[in-house]
Amino acid sequence: MPDEFPLDRALGDDAADRHAADDLRRDYSPRGEVRIGSALVAPLRVFFVVVGVVLLYYVVNLAQVVHTGGSHGAEPSDAIMVLGAAQYDGRPSPQLAGRLDHAAALYTEGVAPTIVVTGGNIPGDRFTEAEASASYLIDRGIPAEVIVQVGEGNTTYDSVAAAVPVLDTLGIDQVALVTDPYHALRARLIAEELGLSVDVASVPDSVVQGGTAWKRNLEEAAGVSLGRLVGWERFSELTN
Repeated sequence: MPDEFPLDRALGDDAADRHAADDLRRDYSPRGEVRIGSALVAPLRVFFVVVGVVLLYYVVNLAQVVHTGGSHGAEPSDAIMVLGAAQYDGRPSPQLAGRLDHAAALYTEGVAPTIVVTGGNIPGDRFTEAEASASYLIDRGIPAEVIVQVGEGNTTYDSVAAAVPVLDTLGIDQVALVTDPYHALRARLIAEELGLSVDVASVPDSVVQGGTAWKRNLEEAAGVSLGRLVGWERFSELTN
């Protein structure tokens, strides 16, 4: 008959039995057991909390980008300010033309007695965005004397910053800001940081539509998230 398995025998006070049982327990105990202690749990909790806060911050900014872009009208203001976009040898791009058409409609509705057009040019261009915008508006019946050109700046921040002293000279403080929906929140925040009172009037039928519009919204939400933290002048320097 085979010897008894050591753990099947009752263990008395015999030291050999106790030692044999201890050896077997060691032999058959789980190997590689992983225990997550507080030293690992705490950093993980901090990591997930930080990720959650960042994600929530981004989602809030995204919601504000979309909401602000849905504001198309404006209260009576001192001026309608159109932010520049691409122009081709004096001819506004479809995107810029959409902004100008909306500004002309607001002017006709009596929102403001003045239209301020902004935007500089890049090396090689014969015209600034402001010049192309002014010509477009005049061709559509807007009196030349109500149009103010600020032909400086190749970023939103620089264009608005260049316009502020001109507006100050004219006694303009409250503006109806015209741009595309995805761009409206960032433009408003920049203008407010530079001291203007702003009522957003985004383009109701922007050429930027569908998936492209949502891609721009997502990008703008990231930009707004950063710009609110570092300031808009610094943001302009970092991204251009």
